[in-house]
Amino acid sequence: MPIKIQSDLPAKEILEKENIFVMDEIRALHQDIRPLQILILNLMPLKEETELQILRCLSNSPLQIDVTFLMVSSHAPKNTSVSHLNKFYIHFEDIKKDYFDGMIITGAPIEFLEFEEVDFWDELTKIMDWTETHVTSTMYQCWGAQAAMYYFYGIRKRILPEKMFGLFWHKVNDRKIPLVRGFDDIFLAPHSRHTEVNLEEVKACEKITVLAESDEAGFFLGMSDDGRKIFIQGHPEYDRVTLDGEYKRDAEKGMEIALPKNYYKNDDPSSRPLLMWRAHSANLYMNWLNYYVYQITPYNLYGAPEFGK
Repeated sequence: MPIKIQSDLPAKEILEKENIFVMDEIRALHQDIRPLQILILNLMPLKEETELQILRCLSNSPLQIDVTFLMVSSHAPKNTSVSHLNKFYIHFEDIKKDYFDGMIITGAPIEFLEFEEVDFWDELTKIMDWTETHVTSTMYQCWGAQAAMYYFYGIRKRILPEKMFGLFWHKVNDRKIPLVRGFDDIFLAPHSRHTEVNLEEVKACEKITVLAESDEAGFFLGMSDDGRKIFIQGHPEYDRVTLDGEYKRDAEKGMEIALPKNYYKNDDPSSRPLLMWRAHSANLYMNWLNYYVYQITPYNLYGAPEFGK
């Protein structure tokens, strides 16, 4: 089944060339089923790149998905055109009375700031509070996961001695839990961050179930409230060349940057990066949509005043 997006979103043409089933608004109006309403708060600077990455991940589900892109009002993006933002994004004030089946809150390259120093922190906390009563399940990614675990459970992030950068091996703690159903015992996933939440502190939080971890990269995947909150300290949405672009960008700036681990064949940055995490990434998003959104959400999103309680 397709993902439904605006007809002229730039990502649409790329997805169609990749043989991914995308449906525009006109065709969707003639479908006699209710699509899942998925809200994406995109905090990444290169918004069009992130849109494409997440839409690819969502496209593997057999469910029809209606995607809405959200941006914060308290921060002015510098790397995305105003025309793109005005055309394809909305603000929290526009949808705060609405309900959504699922939501994704992305990471953001602001790790060295304390959470309260982030210019949109107050707005983000209002949105996170709002998800408790207006969203069936929310997926928090990378910095977004760190922010949510800090806000809801007081788990602090800490600065790493060196950047966690590359592909790292993770082990699954319990494959019977639906979110990791179909996963192998060990799998690779991308990381690109200067901070972390401590694995042992997360395990000590009785409200969070740790589902996947790494001896080298630490906490990767967990959930709370029976899957109403999903935490991913990593970037399973990354494309083949995302880490490659980050490495070459920083190297060209003269920054000290190590090669991303387990990424280039023979550690040769001139070679084509190896894509070794796509299957598990697709499985993760599909499991989330199926078991924690579609199987749980009410057919009538507006039918229950105590929605989400």
